[in-house]
Amino acid sequence: MSTAPLYLGSTHEHAPVRLRLAMANRHGLITGATGTGKTVTLQRLAESFSRAGTPVFLADVKGDLSGLAAPADPGGKVAERLARLGVEDYQPRPCPTLFWDMFATRGHPVRATISELGPLLLAHILELNDTQSGLLYACFRIADDEGLLLLDLKDLRALLGWVADNAKALAGRYGNLPANSLGAIQRRLLVLEQDGSGHFFGEPSLNLRDLMQRDFSGQGVVSILDATRLMQSPRLYASFLLWLLSELFETLPELGDPPQPVLVFFFDEAHLLFNSAPRPLLEKIEQLVRLIRSKGVGVYFITQSPLDIPDTVLGQLGNRVQHALRAFTPRDEQAVRAAARTFRANPAFDTQAAITTLGVGEALVSVLDEKGAPTPVEITLICPPESRIGPLTEEEHQARLAQSPLAGRYDQVLDRESAFELLERRLAQQAAPPAPQPQDGAPRRAGNRDSLLESVAKSTLRSIGSQLGRRIARGLLGSLLGGK
Repeated sequence: MSTAPLYLGSTHEHAPVRLRLAMANRHGLITGATGTGKTVTLQRLAESFSRAGTPVFLADVKGDLSGLAAPADPGGKVAERLARLGVEDYQPRPCPTLFWDMFATRGHPVRATISELGPLLLAHILELNDTQSGLLYACFRIADDEGLLLLDLKDLRALLGWVADNAKALAGRYGNLPANSLGAIQRRLLVLEQDGSGHFFGEPSLNLRDLMQRDFSGQGVVSILDATRLMQSPRLYASFLLWLLSELFETLPELGDPPQPVLVFFFDEAHLLFNSAPRPLLEKIEQLVRLIRSKGVGVYFITQSPLDIPDTVLGQLGNRVQHALRAFTPRDEQAVRAAARTFRANPAFDTQAAITTLGVGEALVSVLDEKGAPTPVEITLICPPESRIGPLTEEEHQARLAQSPLAGRYDQVLDRESAFELLERRLAQQAAPPAPQPQDGAPRRAGNRDSLLESVAKSTLRSIGSQLGRRIARGLLGSLLGGK
């Protein structure tokens, strides 16, 4: 591992522009219009972190980042850019990579349980209104109190059906549980399944340690989530990545300011995280971004304009790379002005004017210095990545999947006893005829034994339920929710 600053590129005067690893967990932002070089900058950053020994997680929304797993072709425009930069130690080489896919076709399956996701994120995915969201919170609480594990969609459907059938009995403790709202949630679950998104909910759920590996040479492994199909469900895409960040926050120990991040997380199409998000969710995102840096995790948002990011989050993104923006409309002009204001001015040029004249592969860059203050913005030629620009071929992709050290670990779906099975058993017991009562004087030892086993089972379920309840009560982003 190396803690040397990461080389991003050079100014036109050949002054190197570098990102300090010790400041990399203070987050970052990559912005710019389509076709200006954001993806290549992301790739350069990702492989640089990997070379330094920092694992990386990124979402591949366009399908062209799998080239990280193959060496670059140093000819053509790459050779021309290297000559302009005067780079002499360029070495085409791949990064160690793992491929992930929620739909299990382009990578290892990614799953989380309903309980892990929590009611706040699930309500956002299902696009529930306030009344339906409150009802979903009540159903999660009922599941906790009843010792019902919620692992997959059939568990949640079974719970909603059981709550509807027992709404009158439950109303005294949990309030009104209207059947029409329960039915609306059920219908939203059907839509989710028809989209093919039901694959995400279940076990085995993702083990975070698998995202934080180094290879035998000490390089950080780059985990690439294939999001080309997932982008058809933008709320699910954003909610999954937010869930992943919240799990990292809950799991990782406090580190303060480590010499380099333990993980760097790239969030492409970041505007999807904030579009249509309810105010409570936006507040939790802000808290998460502010606090997760102390766990050694750096979060880098990639989007077209700084206006896509709320000011409360934007103010926490210390390392900035701004590619060209075009000012064709009043909103475009507003975005250019907003982008210029986010940088520490450089007296050598007009920042606002420079944003509209940058070429492809050029960017305005400001990073944090050793004291954590932003450096004056510089017009920077971004260095090409040493890995391939563009996707792997299908044959290359499948070969790397077959050789993966995680091959087979997540392939088999687990379906252990949970809410669906327990509620089915209750219904069967209710439908069964009552057992004959023993005659006077008949031995009762078997009944006592059954009662003992039943007590042990209930105690076990209560234990599971209380553990689950603590998880559910957090809702989202762990203790950040404050026990909602």
